[in-house]
Amino acid sequence: MRWAFFTMLLAAALIASGSSTSVGLVLPAPDVPAARDARMAALEPELRRLANNTPGLVAITVADAQGRMPISINGDENLPAASVIKLAVMVEVLRQESLGRFSLDRQVELLPEDRDCGYGDVCDFAAGMTFSVRNLTRIMIANSDNTATNMLIRLVGRENINQTMIGLGLTQTRLGASIHASDPSIRELRTSTNDMMRLLVMIATRRLINEQASDVMLAFLTAQRHNKLLPEPLPHGVVVAHKTGTLHDTLNDVGIVGLPGSPYVICVLTTHLDDLDDGARLIRRVSKATYDAFLAAEIPPALPVATPTAAPLPEASPTGL
Repeated sequence: MRWAFFTMLLAAALIASGSSTSVGLVLPAPDVPAARDARMAALEPELRRLANNTPGLVAITVADAQGRMPISINGDENLPAASVIKLAVMVEVLRQESLGRFSLDRQVELLPEDRDCGYGDVCDFAAGMTFSVRNLTRIMIANSDNTATNMLIRLVGRENINQTMIGLGLTQTRLGASIHASDPSIRELRTSTNDMMRLLVMIATRRLINEQASDVMLAFLTAQRHNKLLPEPLPHGVVVAHKTGTLHDTLNDVGIVGLPGSPYVICVLTTHLDDLDDGARLIRRVSKATYDAFLAAEIPPALPVATPTAAPLPEASPTGL
């Protein structure tokens, strides 16, 4: 347990320092005692109570880092993904990079039609400026930059993103249009908590594309700068690799929580909210209840699970943003 905790802290330190070293963790695979199974079973009614007491439509899926003992509340419900859909874009970028179609150092030109100033700073740069695929992906995830996302969608192709999600078995995850926050088409970005759980489990177990690609994706997710939802109620030092999403009535957060000795996946989507504060309270309460349950259960992963790695350093010049 102490070594696992040290490993997680080392990974977080590497992220802060900008190192690209990968840190992996392999834990033993004991049977899950009945007492632990019962502790996890008690979590489901608590999560269901939280969901039922929240206005709007709520979906929750939690599981250990291999997808074992899943708890699903409206888990297959097709809901607005908002910026959570950027996970799908990231996957397709790394898939095509692994096939040699381009490198992460390839430069992509900013076109006027890429711009969306709903979130992010890239929209403020002049058309014609170029940005590396590596840094576009980094700021798409860490900063949730919409313009960077549109540049990457143009690079890899919207239909390719959707076909890759189908190929992975994610039947509810679909990119219906580019990212334009003020356009009604923004609600055509769709997913489910069960889909996101499956995707994050593949990343956590380093089975998505290949081990190196999974490590890179985990590093980008760990560099997330919007940390007021799933990470907010957790103890300092617990590393959360996650992605948020927000619309006027929608608040989402999905991620991998690096609980030392018992990492887990947690996905919460909310929509039709009258007040986003209701969604924020729910996500934090679900996060805390899930953390407490996994902490008490202490169920080590049965397979190798990747721990957070360092995101690549940004280039120094504005063209490398």
